[in-house]
Amino acid sequence: MTELKKPNMEKLIGAHVSAAGGVDKAPERAAEIGANAFALFTKNQRQWKAKDLEPAMIESFIKQCKNYGFGPKSILPHDSYLINLGAPDSEKLEKSRLAFVDEMERCKQLGLQLLNFHPGSHLKALSEKECLSRIAESINFAISEVPDVVAVIENTAGQGTNLGWKFEHIAEIIDQVDDKSRVGVCIDTCHTFAAGYDLRTFDACEHTFAEFDSVVGMHYLRAMHLNDSKIELGGKVDRHHSLGEGEIGWNCFEYIAKDDRFNGIPLILETINPEIWNEEIQQLRKFHLNSGR
Repeated sequence: MTELKKPNMEKLIGAHVSAAGGVDKAPERAAEIGANAFALFTKNQRQWKAKDLEPAMIESFIKQCKNYGFGPKSILPHDSYLINLGAPDSEKLEKSRLAFVDEMERCKQLGLQLLNFHPGSHLKALSEKECLSRIAESINFAISEVPDVVAVIENTAGQGTNLGWKFEHIAEIIDQVDDKSRVGVCIDTCHTFAAGYDLRTFDACEHTFAEFDSVVGMHYLRAMHLNDSKIELGGKVDRHHSLGEGEIGWNCFEYIAKDDRFNGIPLILETINPEIWNEEIQQLRKFHLNSGR
């Protein structure tokens, strides 16, 4: 399959910033830490429902993004943690699907093109295969309801009954999505490492991303979460750490900063100390500049 062309070939680096007080506050918070990309929740991530975005808030968000130079390709909204698109219970599944559509509609209203989400959990009530098919059906439903927004599957750490920790899980979901242009992947480095894919050296990164390309396809990569891990390789627990301070180490993040395949997509910190986000962003930029690209 032909690799998607990314017109913005610079490194888009930022963090998941707070939208407290309104989504229009997020762009300024991102700019304050030296970011040229950011992630946010467009509603409270621990509640099913939120009041509709008011026209004035939408207008203000779009204006602030323009003021600070954030284009749609540099912004990665994340959906609610409550949503389970593979839920075995039919009532919970319907509730999750409608909530996901609402999240997509909010993105569309804000002029955004991506929606990052965790694929779903079988809760020991479905087989993996049945759950993966249910997740794909949920994506098909959502993209049929809302145009333009891409459903971006985030890989998981393999904790509990969550699916998406194997590259094969992600490939199986994508295979069942009707419109492949409306689905993508966000690779979280902490989750990848905790799931058992080594990232500690340049060679390990080369091997892991070659495997991702072979199983899923690099052309589906639409975003990344850059996080070190408090948990050892294959530990199957999601515990983020600051860059270079965990089990992964700096080599992985230098590799990503220097590799052109990771240009033009939001590279988002979810590391544990917001006080040093600016330092982490600047270090990634130094790696990129020293790559000679």
